[in-house]
Amino acid sequence: MDEIRMLGREEARQRIEELADVLVDCVMGGASVGFMAPYGRADALSFWQGVIEAVADGATLLFVAERNGRIAGTVQVGMRQMPNQGHRADIKKLLVKESERGSGLARRLMDAAEDAAAAGGKTVLVLDTATGSPAETVYRKLGWQWVGVIPDYALYPDGRFCSTTLFYKRVGSGAATA
Repeated sequence: MDEIRMLGREEARQRIEELADVLVDCVMGGASVGFMAPYGRADALSFWQGVIEAVADGATLLFVAERNGRIAGTVQVGMRQMPNQGHRADIKKLLVKESERGSGLARRLMDAAEDAAAAGGKTVLVLDTATGSPAETVYRKLGWQWVGVIPDYALYPDGRFCSTTLFYKRVGSGAATA
């Protein structure tokens, strides 16, 4: 059975190994999510420790998709912004294990993230993704608005340049003004 839910600090700490597994799977599968190969468990654990601290201080919401009781995917919502951007949130690191892609977990994670952001008073969400990636197609299907492409914005884990596509979506009371 699948479940999508938000984790607090303590449960995230308890499940950090599973979170690390998802991130390593994605990076070693070639996803341009900020990290370079070789990428291992110690790297992923360090990353997740930082996320857990951001969850603890309310800056980040952390959602997981569980399949058969194990974390198979995750997404974060960056809720804390500069004072003139309090209406906005950032969607960060939509990650689904390669073996679970195409099963609807990404859609369900994004639905939960969008709903929570709207409930938290956010009206505009933004994200970026590797141009030409499967994620770009997912975001378009989920109603995200294409903004543009920045060439050579980042690197793939193997060191090749990667262009980035920017998207936004209005949610909550901001959805009516799209």
